[in-house]
Amino acid sequence: MTVAEKNVAAAAEAVVPQSSRGERFTAYDVEAFEVPGGREENWRFTPLKRLHGLHDGSAVSTGEAKVEADAAAEVRVETVGREDERLGQAGVPGDRVAAQAYSAFTSATVVTVPKETKTSKPTVLRVTGPGEGEVAYGHLQVRAEPYAEAAVVLDHAGSGTYADNVEFVLGEGAKLTVVSVQDWADDAVHVSEQHLKLGKDATLKHIVVTLGGDLVRISPTATFADKGGDVEMLGLYFADAGQHQEHRLFVDHGVSHCKSRVMYKGALQGDGAHAVWIGDVLIRAEAEATDTYELNRNLVLTEGARADSVPNLEIETGEIVGAGHASATGRFDDEQLFYLQSRGIEEESARRLVVRGFFHEILMKIDIPEVRERLRAAIERELEAVGG
Repeated sequence: MTVAEKNVAAAAEAVVPQSSRGERFTAYDVEAFEVPGGREENWRFTPLKRLHGLHDGSAVSTGEAKVEADAAAEVRVETVGREDERLGQAGVPGDRVAAQAYSAFTSATVVTVPKETKTSKPTVLRVTGPGEGEVAYGHLQVRAEPYAEAAVVLDHAGSGTYADNVEFVLGEGAKLTVVSVQDWADDAVHVSEQHLKLGKDATLKHIVVTLGGDLVRISPTATFADKGGDVEMLGLYFADAGQHQEHRLFVDHGVSHCKSRVMYKGALQGDGAHAVWIGDVLIRAEAEATDTYELNRNLVLTEGARADSVPNLEIETGEIVGAGHASATGRFDDEQLFYLQSRGIEEESARRLVVRGFFHEILMKIDIPEVRERLRAAIERELEAVGG
């Protein structure tokens, strides 16, 4: 059993059903998860002291994150209470911080794309942190009903310490594109567990972009409810001096005839810049005809930056279409630089061209022009710092 699978099992045991006025209500026992000490596999890369107490229960909610929606006309946006029976359908918290966030939020935002609806524009949800020195917990769910088609952008900004659970629930034949942008202020801490659940023949493109913040840890988990699910998980991150950016993925193939593709690319610059990518894929015995592949690439631009990349693949059946993984971390390709410079391009400009080319593949997979151009501009700003 993989570490990620053990975490899911532990989370399931932590569910405590309670009865109140006859409705279904689920709480999560935070104490069922041990306080991380830094030696655990799923916490060994995370600088716990920089979590501001999210991991040990000392981070008491003192504020609230603001959620503003610029929704397509066809989409329904609701603010609901903890008792809403839809919450938790995509998955349960897999670690102590996620359990704390689930137990502490007071209201949740639910976005619903109605059945057989194709939205006229992307829906943008802007999440603003509680403010410098403040702590907040949140919960958000996006639902794509059967045969719906939509794009949703989660845009995180501002200051403070914020932990949340985010759910994406796709019905049969639904098609959803999600872009989660972490563009926090320099002091911000964000720990987010994202749950992706795909119905029969559903298609999900899940894109994570991490640029700002002091410490950002995003943990997406993809599961399949029925055959024919297809998930593409993409990531782009750029870590500057002192930043810690951590992305932990788990794709749980527990149903036959499903497909997953993972591709994350990151660049690092500056002293103490640290990027962590963990990719866990489990193909269970019953998941015949699975097709999966995961890839991570890191480009180290300066001295003093560090990237950790750990792909894991566990296969319990031999009846698969394909499975593989690849990971690489390196500096500039000297041959590429030489080629560009030999054609009269100055070294600084040549280096920028290499970085642009490195991210180009990811950017071209973002189907929302406004987001794509915004990220191009953000990368250019980062490259200005490299030049400096």
